[in-house]
Amino acid sequence: MCGMEIRNIAIIAHVDHGKTTLTDAMLRQTGVTKEGVSMDSNTLELERGITIYSKNAAIFYPSTSTSAMSSVSNGSGRPVTKINIVDTPGHADFGSEVERVLRSIDSVLLVVDAQEGPMPQTRFVLKKSLELGLKPIVIINKIDKAAADPAQCAEQVLELFLELGADDSQANFPIVYANGRAGIAKKKLADESKDLTPLLDTILEHVPSASLPELSSRPLRFQPFNLAYDNFLGRMAVGRVYEGVVRPGMQVFVKKDGDASAQAGEISSGKITKVFTFRGLERIEAEEAGAGDIALIAGLEGIDIGVTVTTDKEALPLPAIAVDEPTIALTFLVNNSPLGGREGKFVTSRQIREYLERELQVNVGLRVDFTSADSFRVYGRGELHIAILLENMRRAGYEVQVSQPQVIIRTENGVRLEPFEEVIVDTPAEFQGVIIERLGPRGFVMKNIFQKGDLVRLSFEGPTRGLLGYRNQFVIDTKGEGIFSSRVLGFRPMVGEIYKRAVGSMISMAAGKALGFALWGLQERGTLYISPGTEVYIGMVIGNTSKGEEMSVNPTKGKQLTNVRAAASDEAIDLVPPFKLTIERGLEVVAEDEYLEVTPQSVRLRKQNLTEAERTKAKRQKTYD
Repeated sequence: MCGMEIRNIAIIAHVDHGKTTLTDAMLRQTGVTKEGVSMDSNTLELERGITIYSKNAAIFYPSTSTSAMSSVSNGSGRPVTKINIVDTPGHADFGSEVERVLRSIDSVLLVVDAQEGPMPQTRFVLKKSLELGLKPIVIINKIDKAAADPAQCAEQVLELFLELGADDSQANFPIVYANGRAGIAKKKLADESKDLTPLLDTILEHVPSASLPELSSRPLRFQPFNLAYDNFLGRMAVGRVYEGVVRPGMQVFVKKDGDASAQAGEISSGKITKVFTFRGLERIEAEEAGAGDIALIAGLEGIDIGVTVTTDKEALPLPAIAVDEPTIALTFLVNNSPLGGREGKFVTSRQIREYLERELQVNVGLRVDFTSADSFRVYGRGELHIAILLENMRRAGYEVQVSQPQVIIRTENGVRLEPFEEVIVDTPAEFQGVIIERLGPRGFVMKNIFQKGDLVRLSFEGPTRGLLGYRNQFVIDTKGEGIFSSRVLGFRPMVGEIYKRAVGSMISMAAGKALGFALWGLQERGTLYISPGTEVYIGMVIGNTSKGEEMSVNPTKGKQLTNVRAAASDEAIDLVPPFKLTIERGLEVVAEDEYLEVTPQSVRLRKQNLTEAERTKAKRQKTYD
């Protein structure tokens, strides 16, 4: 493969703008995958319809180039170019996945929805690309949508480029119009097209070649941008071969850049045992990977993102890859509730510790403090980032309790700082008033408002603290018709107190199975989280109270049976469907003195102190402190 011309690209976009569908279509057209195979192969990705983990693929496309480097032919006489593609997540909570990738590729395909136009994550990923000097290719996707306006979308993208400080060459970007679902692309809207050939030709035309002959003769310099784990091979690293050639059996040095970590300039040595390259979505074991290629290597224990793997001990390390810091923190504990240990296979603190240690091998946006023996402080990029971690744990058979998420507060030069976010809301015009009314007391300031037909786009800036627990309320306020997007802006001076809607907890004062008759009487007092037949215990939170006070109730109370019949006593029980707790909903509604209990089959809320007496004592102690 060292003689083949190579192009390296990443596909970036806001969540749900169609980059994975477009990548899948490219893989199918070039014959490296079968129909129905998708880049989003993880179960959670398929269920949620979003990309969570960045992934590598490679396609082989007949080149129009007559370069000597393109010496490998596909049998038709035309040389073949290898295009390495990295599909990146679109959700802001997984932004750390995107940043690492951008350093290792030569151009980006910026996918924008022809109807929605640029969104918050579009701005985030484009800003990172432009800062690195990359020249994006813009793909205006979903041109088949009824309300699509490709011309206006192109104008908005150009405005965004100029606003983000793009230079003349970056702002003079090529545009390709596409319908990823149908697998077609056009250079002009009026063109006829039956496949993605115009897009693939644009990639060859505008993306610089990564496989320059002079680079292959130098000592090896390889830098990982992603991690993988294998039970037999251990920790593995996906990265770019910047110079030289990487082969199995090579003795190498692992160097850290001076700014990369506290262990500045540290050098270790090791031996590469396996080298893999990519064909379609498959890893192919290779005898070597040359300069410009993206490869996966095994054998170097403790290898990390951003280090430099080299055969020359004196070689300068490549610049470190910075990853954005976490913004929220919460505590993971052993599930010690009365129903704990019934569903999970892994329930001890040692097992939870081992899982989190393995997760740190590949999840670079995560931080964990292991100083305590029986609880672990976990730091993540957002509620969804933590929710995905918990969902993976429960599916693996773990039981765990977590505390209320809290934003991370920093102090710099005596000033307390907290994370701020930009929020963009697309909503029917009738709901804009209630959204502004809700976000104002939460510390958000409206920056812009734009109306198009019956839809309004609102732009806000405010503290992450004000968003905790709001997303579900947003769905209710907009009756499911609004689109809510956010991205982290960085740390800014703390704002004052955040005012949120006050709801109290409805706490079970009895153990047993909840009965329909009892829940029928309780549903008028607030929102229930459980349905009839649910097993409850003393101290379990079964709902919230709309008036804001805490209320101890008995959900196991049955109907008083007598021999006397009366019309009034035989009323039909009409139960409102409960607000079923998921991990995301639980993280939003959990209070400061509560835990969210996550098991393979259940998600429950409970008070940290189960009995009324314990809670009263804890309140007194807090007041005294």
